[in-house]
Amino acid sequence: MTQAATNPRAVVLLSGGLDSTTCLAMARAQGYECLALTVLYGQRHRVEIQAARRVAQALGAARHLEIVVDLGAFGGSALTADIEVPKGRSEADISGGIPITYVPARNTVFLSLALAWAEALDCTELFIGVNALDYSGYPDCRPEFIMAFENLANMATKMATAQGRRIRVHAPLIRMSKAQIIKAGLELGVDYGLTHSCYDPTPDGRPCEQCDSCLLRAKGFAEAGVADPVFSK
Repeated sequence: MTQAATNPRAVVLLSGGLDSTTCLAMARAQGYECLALTVLYGQRHRVEIQAARRVAQALGAARHLEIVVDLGAFGGSALTADIEVPKGRSEADISGGIPITYVPARNTVFLSLALAWAEALDCTELFIGVNALDYSGYPDCRPEFIMAFENLANMATKMATAQGRRIRVHAPLIRMSKAQIIKAGLELGVDYGLTHSCYDPTPDGRPCEQCDSCLLRAKGFAEAGVADPVFSK
């Protein structure tokens, strides 16, 4: 008897936000056995970690690994230090530069951790839910960054250099608008009520609805023509 074929595996970075949740759903829809990786990086609010746990379970991640790497020790971001989160900014302001919510080298660190886990698992596929259209000016959300990291991965790992296996970094959302991302997720059955996007939630975990992330999320749902199950509660 021949051994039954198994689905290829992929490590998927999962924050519990709208984009990473959609990315996980897409990876699953493409036939991958998904191994979700959530990084506790010293963020001030842990609501998103709870969201990541809900999403990983709902979307059937084969494993969900949480790892602690305290970028808050370095500071330099409103997401990790006692710095005020910008509120009520216009679309022009949001897209006009790199905001204080940028966490230094965050996606570089996240992808490095995902790469290390993937290589330990003998897995060549990484997924990350970065987006270069409706985003807050982060340099590590651009296609150029993803291509650069993929090149690095194929120069820095045993799988690539000694075994000749190509490592791929998938960023399926990178050229999609927030509305397109939401529509794609809904077609895949994503429950966005499980997700969390806010940079500065209330003590009971409710979104502030005024930070850049909340405003971009609201714009996406409005343009998609559907109600946000989080904001509308």
